[in-house]
Amino acid sequence: MPLEGGSSSGSASAARHPKQKRKAHSLSIRRTNSTEERPPGILRGEMLEGQDSKLPLAVRNNLLDLFGQIEREFENLYLENLELRREIDSLNERLTGDGQAIEGGDPTKGALKAKASHSTSQLSQKLKTTYKASTSKIVSSFKATSGSRALCQLLKEYIGHRDGIWDLGVTRTQPVVLGTASADHSALLWSIETGKCLLRYAGHAGSVNSIKFHPTEQMALTASGDQTAHIWRYMVQLPAPQPPPDVSAPCDDDQDSSDREEGEVDGDGPSEVPTVRVATATLKSHQGVVIAADWLVGGRQVVTASWDRAANLYEVETSELVHTLTGHDQELTHCCTHPTQRLVVTSSRDTTFRLWDFRDPSIHSVNVFQGHTDTVTSAVFTVGDNVVSGSDDRTVKVWDLKNMRSPITTIRTDSAVNRISVSANQRIIALPHDNRQVRLFDMSGVRLVRLPRSNRMGHRRMVCCTAWNEENQACNLFTCGFDRQAIGWNINIPALLQEK
Repeated sequence: MPLEGGSSSGSASAARHPKQKRKAHSLSIRRTNSTEERPPGILRGEMLEGQDSKLPLAVRNNLLDLFGQIEREFENLYLENLELRREIDSLNERLTGDGQAIEGGDPTKGALKAKASHSTSQLSQKLKTTYKASTSKIVSSFKATSGSRALCQLLKEYIGHRDGIWDLGVTRTQPVVLGTASADHSALLWSIETGKCLLRYAGHAGSVNSIKFHPTEQMALTASGDQTAHIWRYMVQLPAPQPPPDVSAPCDDDQDSSDREEGEVDGDGPSEVPTVRVATATLKSHQGVVIAADWLVGGRQVVTASWDRAANLYEVETSELVHTLTGHDQELTHCCTHPTQRLVVTSSRDTTFRLWDFRDPSIHSVNVFQGHTDTVTSAVFTVGDNVVSGSDDRTVKVWDLKNMRSPITTIRTDSAVNRISVSANQRIIALPHDNRQVRLFDMSGVRLVRLPRSNRMGHRRMVCCTAWNEENQACNLFTCGFDRQAIGWNINIPALLQEK
């Protein structure tokens, strides 16, 4: 979670101390072959007799038992692996006659043939499923020989921040650019096509925790750990477009990414870019970190969410505080506004999120949504009458505004969920996870795809936020993480829905 007025990566680095050298007492254990019987009359203590050790005899005997168990476990795994290898060789011999071999068996048997009969393909798929389930920790899983088009394609990497990126967003006016908010106290604007940094905002004295763009004007709204929110104007000129990169991968890539050393980034950072240092308006009323902010429909008012457990509503033209929204029992984590109505949703560490209704100027009603068991990290509106909430309890829930008693869909995952986003046209939910994964689901809870993450692409640390861009009949998804980079993806929506 963003920290007040400082760099969270810096504090994390400070928490790590150099490894201290410790004097180790060597314990030499005489190992016997597990298939040999131990000579009678020789006790465990006698086997260790004469060896330099200060451990009590009972402890030493216990250690010997434990090491013996470990050895037997490894021996069993080894024998099981040999047996599985023999089965693979046998199956390969059966399949060789049909022109196909199983990957993961004998590597000298050559690559898969381009064509295989229907019956052989079915057998190969069945063997693949069975073998992957039983030996995932011993032998690498099989790769399907599918020639289908890639569902996801890497668009561009946006590298230049000096600390983790908490939030990102896409402008709603021309020219369309990407904005990122970072713990390095800055917000950057990027060319989506070229990945070039176009402008830096350096007006905050703390971590920049969110960035949102005005619906009709070239203005940005940023929230910060310095207990303020800033409204600032920008003017950028897009560079000439470059040819798209020829980098693509199927979205269920099973390869893991290799971590890089902390602070290591690729490419050149935005060393010399235009910099805006003074805000058009500064919103000051909170007594804690301002964790998020958003524009209300029309862009004349903004809402901010803070760790002081309150959300504030401001007039943009005068910077005047209009309402203070209280009721949450713990720190707020996010806020979001409806795209067409005067509705606001705030989420909190108190495991709830609240819907605030400003459609009637005389009545400001509030509804509390309960259903999560841990911090609600974000709650966002869809184009229809739904709210989608994500939580540290590893679930995402879809709610109907007309029936708020229980969610209509619950998505269960294997990792905490951070700031989610929902595509306006296709209503696809993008889930960023603590475990560096990004998964896409539809509104009914069906998993569509997982973005690729390998040695060549993907995030190397926690993914903090996602944002969609569906301009010009293209569908781009942007992700950012604590590895100091943002990534743009081309999502093949027709192929994605066909796979569904």
